Amino acid sequence: MKRRNHAQITYPCGFILIIYLIILTVRPAQAMSLNELLVMPPQTITGTVKDQQGKPLPGVSVKVENTKNGTITDAEGRFKLSNVPPGATLVVTYIGYAGQHIKADQEKIDIILQENVSELNQIVVVGYGTQKKSDVTGSISSVPKERLQNLPVTNVLQAMQGSVAGVNISSSSNAPGKSPDFYIRGLHSITASNSPLIVLDGIPFSGSYNDINSTDIQSIDVLKDASATAIYGTRGSNGVVLITTKRGKTGKPVVAYSTWFGLENMTSAMQPMNGAQYAQKNLDYTAQTNKASAPVPNQYEKDNYDKGIETDWLKQISQQGFIQNHELNISGGTEDVKYYVSGNYTKEKGVLKGYQYNRVSVRSNLDAKITSWLTAGTNLFFTNNDQGGGKVNLYMATVMSPYGHLYNAQGDYEIYPMNPEQLYTNPLLGLYQPTLNLTRTLSGNAYAEIKPEFIKGFKYRLNTAYTYKPDRTGDYTGRKTGDLLGTATLANEEAKNWLIENIFGYQRAFGKHNIDVTGLYSAQKNDDFRSTINANTFINDMLDFNNIGAGQKQTTTSNYYASTLVSQMLRINYAYDSRYLLTLTARRDGYSGFGSDNKYGTFPSVALGWNIANEAFLKDSKLINSLKLRLSYGVSGNQGVSPYNTLSTLATTPYIYDGVTTIGVTPSRIGNQNLKWESTKGFNAAVDFSILSNRISGSLETYFTNTYDLLLSRKIPNITGYTSILDNVGKTANKGFEASITSRNIERKDFSWQTNFNFSLNRNKVVSLYGDGKDDIVNNLFIGKSLQGVYDYKLIGVWQKGDDFSVDPSAKPGDLKFQDLNGDGKINSQDRTYLGPRLPSYIAGLTNTFKYKRLSLSVFIQTVQGVLKPNTIYDYRDQLGRINLPASYTYWTPENKSNTSPSLAYTNSRQYTYPVDGSFTRIKDATLSYDFPVEKLNRLKINNLRVYVSGRNLATFSKWLGWDPESDPYKYYDNQASTFYPQVRTFVMGINIGLQ
Repeated sequence: MKRRNHAQITYPCGFILIIYLIILTVRPAQAMSLNELLVMPPQTITGTVKDQQGKPLPGVSVKVENTKNGTITDAEGRFKLSNVPPGATLVVTYIGYAGQHIKADQEKIDIILQENVSELNQIVVVGYGTQKKSDVTGSISSVPKERLQNLPVTNVLQAMQGSVAGVNISSSSNAPGKSPDFYIRGLHSITASNSPLIVLDGIPFSGSYNDINSTDIQSIDVLKDASATAIYGTRGSNGVVLITTKRGKTGKPVVAYSTWFGLENMTSAMQPMNGAQYAQKNLDYTAQTNKASAPVPNQYEKDNYDKGIETDWLKQISQQGFIQNHELNISGGTEDVKYYVSGNYTKEKGVLKGYQYNRVSVRSNLDAKITSWLTAGTNLFFTNNDQGGGKVNLYMATVMSPYGHLYNAQGDYEIYPMNPEQLYTNPLLGLYQPTLNLTRTLSGNAYAEIKPEFIKGFKYRLNTAYTYKPDRTGDYTGRKTGDLLGTATLANEEAKNWLIENIFGYQRAFGKHNIDVTGLYSAQKNDDFRSTINANTFINDMLDFNNIGAGQKQTTTSNYYASTLVSQMLRINYAYDSRYLLTLTARRDGYSGFGSDNKYGTFPSVALGWNIANEAFLKDSKLINSLKLRLSYGVSGNQGVSPYNTLSTLATTPYIYDGVTTIGVTPSRIGNQNLKWESTKGFNAAVDFSILSNRISGSLETYFTNTYDLLLSRKIPNITGYTSILDNVGKTANKGFEASITSRNIERKDFSWQTNFNFSLNRNKVVSLYGDGKDDIVNNLFIGKSLQGVYDYKLIGVWQKGDDFSVDPSAKPGDLKFQDLNGDGKINSQDRTYLGPRLPSYIAGLTNTFKYKRLSLSVFIQTVQGVLKPNTIYDYRDQLGRINLPASYTYWTPENKSNTSPSLAYTNSRQYTYPVDGSFTRIKDATLSYDFPVEKLNRLKINNLRVYVSGRNLATFSKWLGWDPESDPYKYYDNQASTFYPQVRTFVMGINIGLQ
């Protein structure tokens, strides 16, 4: 019986096992069902996740489908996942890559992720959160990540330049440490700021772009239309730039070091005339003015002229520029705690002596999952910027006589090289003038986010932030610069900012319906204190501003400003079946700087989206991969006034009473309690698309904005005791078109070619000013015309011998010839007219990226067209024959009858500004890089290694005569232009290395 029972027990098991093995071999589908009957034990799956180039991807999510069982790859892209049921499906996801569903039918799985080429599947940062681009209804553009790497720039705006449609970045000053000018979709305001709002890691940032190390940046997203910017209320009308820094990822610590070093040179130096050319110029000048013929006008010049001694002043003030950057960061963490710590050192020595920029910055980002429902973290950074040092004067070097004296008898720089001419001083005197320019930023924010388990889809986030900026500036002029008494200035400024934000969110999906609600209540305060002390009459120059108390005469001033902002916001995102999208936003801001009747303003917006490609009639389209229409309308504001402009203020003034000097007060400004925000209403229409298997993708957008209640100084009757009052008057309008196209031209196994193109045009005009329908010619404002217009005479040539001078009897051959526009038979101020705007007609950028195996070449070309700029290089007027001229400048003579440039005797009494075409096309930068094979690097415990060479401002194509068409022409050649700095060309070599 026992043997029989034993046989009865073992027989069915052996039979089933044999049948199972047969079916498993022949028909796996049926074997799975038997497998379930047998209840096979779960298994452990290991593997790696890499990209198409074979680089390991850390932080990739690997989960068992429809379960909470999952893990994340480490720094080498490895993962280990336990308790995986046989036949289960693994879901592999990573931002920027197409997700994969993989059967867990092996114990070891190696996965290759493909880049997500569809732009609509990318994740972008929006105000107070992130969204899938296919769900975005507002106008948001992202800066290509490649623009943030391997470029020899010290400012993040320099990397952004020309890379985003609708964003105009121009360098009015190229000096080390200077930030470019920046605006989005045209100019809206006349007197208030046109600068966009910076939001760093979700917090409005009060520092400068110099404070942000570009290698710390993970992404930059630009909010452009009213729907996207209205969420920031009173500060959104000029656009918003969202900057997100890098975070730590799960895995063992990864150490990354990057460095680059390069040389800088002037791109287009305007070489002054040499001795022979200068002497001929003076002979021509004396001949044209009927003065005694002389090759040089001053005694000091004559001494060197007779001896044949020449000075190349441009060479004297120039030097070999260099730039270097070092970055070290460590990142990593567990599933619960992640960290990113970095340190950066940047040093730039300019191409002009005395110009330099040093920056030291450190950053620490920490994220901690404290419990299943509580996450907290911090973002801390410190930046020290140093732009101090005495500087040479480029303007003085360009106009100085080559026969001027460089040194005096004591071996110091001669103060007046063309003595007795004392209007023009030695361009190197600034090296005797010590200056201090230190700006520091200490900023930190902390957050706590709660996701209560008993309310599914709800979350609450508390943001707190504090920024402290202590700045110091100072300068001293002493006896070697011509100041016989010595004059010092020292200023200290402290700016503080704190912010508290309470943000709640609720997200739920109900069938085909998806709703996402975001609410905000925040409070912010800014205060700024500045004290300045001026002193003169020092015994000697030994201690300059470091012992300012040694000055016998001293004056002090101080200023304090404070303002507060209280805000509430609600945003509702609704989507139906991923096809129909709706965004409703309203923000209410209260600003202390406005009067009691207008402290609060409300800024609403609405946006609609339609994902047409998700409709049934396009789902199977082989041509169209994605297609979305967007419409938006909203209102945003610009609070850009001083905190106390609504108040009447008094100024102090000294007066004598009873023989004693006393300080009194006098009225200085009349307040206006009715002041409120400038407001901008905007409409945006756009289409986002991807076609031909995502080979071509992009966006086309058009927009219209109207800005009203402009803050302008309006004239009032003098009987009030004042001449003007700041009021909400005037309107401006902008309209434009933008295109952003990405084309994957060639995609082969070893070779690819991708093109990124962006184009934008903007038309701006003044709709009204002070309510009287009149132009403001003094301030260059014309109704119906663009801001920053050029109002001048219309040049038609140069007067030649034999012309009819009746229309301009005071003119002579060689003078400029203007058109008599009003036909009254004479040239006067009535013949001035609006000639056009200094703003470009359109701007565009083109990037071509070629990759062959591990070799990559990227070339970026920028163009700015339709710019009418006054060019004062034409307006030397030779200052009564006292200055030098550019060697390339051709002036009128009786033999050389130029029809564009006047004679040396022309005095330009009408103050003609010489407006000319300032358009240009520039090979902005090019980078050639090589990534070493990962397999070989792993043996050396190296995670990645890239070497590259990069060049910036490589070539410029323009009709412009001068140093550079991009720089502000008003800062070129006048005695106030002591800080003018030329455009530079930079070549660098760099290396990026990551250690395991």
